[in-house]
Amino acid sequence: MAGHRATGRRARRRQRHSYVSAYAGEDTRPTSSKEILGWYMYSFASETYVVCAIASFIPILLESLARENGVLLSDRTTPCNAATHRQSASSPSTPSNLAAASSACVVYVLGIEVNTASFAMYTFSISVLLQALLVVSISCAADHGNYRKTLLLVLAAIGSVTVMLFLAVTARTYLLGALLAIVSNTSFGASFVLLNSFLPLLVRYHPTVLGSGIDGDVEPATGHSTTDVSADDDSAVTLDDSGAELYDSATALLPSSRSRSLSPTFASAGSVSPSPPVHAGEERTSAELTLSTQLSARGVGIGYCAALFVQCIAIVTVFRMHNTTWSQRVVLFFVGVWWAVFTIPTALWLRPRPGPPLPAAAAAAASGSQGSNSPLSYIRSGAAYLVYAWASLFRTIALARQLRDIVLFLAGWFLLSDAIATTSSTAVLFAKTQLHMEVWALGLINVISTMMGIAGALGWAALSRRVALLRSNPLNTILACLALFELIPLYGLLGYLPMVRDWGVGGLQQPWEMYLLAAVFGLVIGGFSSYCRSLYGELIPPGSEAAFYALYAITDKGSSVFGPAIVGAIIDATGEIRPAFWFLTALIGLPAPLLYFVNVERGRRDGEALAALIEGFRPAGGYGTNLDDDGSGSAHTPRAILADYDDEDDGDLAEPAR
Repeated sequence: MAGHRATGRRARRRQRHSYVSAYAGEDTRPTSSKEILGWYMYSFASETYVVCAIASFIPILLESLARENGVLLSDRTTPCNAATHRQSASSPSTPSNLAAASSACVVYVLGIEVNTASFAMYTFSISVLLQALLVVSISCAADHGNYRKTLLLVLAAIGSVTVMLFLAVTARTYLLGALLAIVSNTSFGASFVLLNSFLPLLVRYHPTVLGSGIDGDVEPATGHSTTDVSADDDSAVTLDDSGAELYDSATALLPSSRSRSLSPTFASAGSVSPSPPVHAGEERTSAELTLSTQLSARGVGIGYCAALFVQCIAIVTVFRMHNTTWSQRVVLFFVGVWWAVFTIPTALWLRPRPGPPLPAAAAAAASGSQGSNSPLSYIRSGAAYLVYAWASLFRTIALARQLRDIVLFLAGWFLLSDAIATTSSTAVLFAKTQLHMEVWALGLINVISTMMGIAGALGWAALSRRVALLRSNPLNTILACLALFELIPLYGLLGYLPMVRDWGVGGLQQPWEMYLLAAVFGLVIGGFSSYCRSLYGELIPPGSEAAFYALYAITDKGSSVFGPAIVGAIIDATGEIRPAFWFLTALIGLPAPLLYFVNVERGRRDGEALAALIEGFRPAGGYGTNLDDDGSGSAHTPRAILADYDDEDDGDLAEPAR
């Protein structure tokens, strides 16, 4: 009898997990626990590079190596090392010695005079530019065909190896260090765009979404395969017997009272499906956003845990090796090894999740000589993907203009990411030049920030489930993080108050105050990292995740050019860093009104409707399938949303309803 009941449960689960494939070759298997772990492991592997390399030792090492080749700005003849050594011999631990070590120096790079403190900033600016170009170039290959995972692993290999090669960099080859920093940072940024593009797919095919009872049963149409997943498959995340409970539905991040009906603009198009029952659409959005936020938060938390562990090892290593550049290079070698080794589980466990094929014209160009393995064939194929990728970027921008909530979010994200990058770089510069903190002390700042980042990534999600104001709208959590973030520059401005100056404590006058602000910074960055990524994923039109995450990355990285440049101009004009806190205060506050007006339900609904209108894309198991008069599902042959989109299609898309 028990065997019959078990068989019946397996049959019901198979029925719930069977649905129409959107295109030939689509991997519609439910997301497995091992696949999610593989996705987490890349954060575990690569987040150490961000915290320990980019945010800590690479800029310090580049500045130190440039300083060893530079001369004092004051006379442009005295070598910086000579001045530092003279001061060290007389008073090795005094503040004046620390100030001498931070004196302005210049180095001549290809005949151009560059401040040694700016050397690392220029290096990162170049890497950001190349990163944006690379992200655009690979987005097409990530969205179409079976290249998403392959590109991720190739970029991880390049990035990790170049970080290891820092071991060979010396003062005489400091330009090689800059080149390695550019290549490694470019590889990391592009690989993380690919990793982010997996998130909507992991959520879309997760059993708690597919088996929630919302989607209903969709019978396969002729020419389309279905996926039948047995509950006995150990690789799949299993559900309980009811199969109808949403994942953590009691903690849904969106209110259930908002309308999910399609806007009149999209509903008027003949190719758009009738809207589902209101409660079904709301529950699906709520379940997917809740799951997406939790996966994103856990990924960030796992990455920060790894970074914290490696950073502690790095600080001990540098301290025991007496703060030498050799010790910093040893640390970077270890970071590269960590990145490479822990990417292996990602290679083994993360499924490729192929995207739809290229449109006919681009596919014909990419195929070159059919069946040919000649170098010319590969070149033609790569060129076709490259051309299509850049064309897709402009199409993506054109499509994004039709989606009000994506425009609002990206505008706010542009300012917010600039504020994050500028605050981080300004704080490190302030700590080193104004508070004269040593390398190990700067590393400790990152340890504290990382620890609080873990708490923020996991804590904000838990807090939002318990506080009604945060639970009602995920954007409220982002706005709360933004308000807390604003306290950092405001605290720095306290140093202008005569009473605070006379007291000698407060307003960033003592080194230990940096540790307090590092804790606040880590707490808010953990929240931003987990919530912004998952929320944006809900707004993306289905079928073009990599293309829209490429736009997300370009918005992120592109903005990082402006804030540091403005801060640099303020420092040049005033000779001090503290006036830059006025600019940071304004920059952090600007995203708030833009993000406040983002409506996640409307954005997700309009994104799916736009995908259906342009390309006939139907999310697997979703409510996008057209219904005939008899109520039966009529399957279509969908492609990526950017496939045959033309500029004249803009005229068919009125502005989404408010």
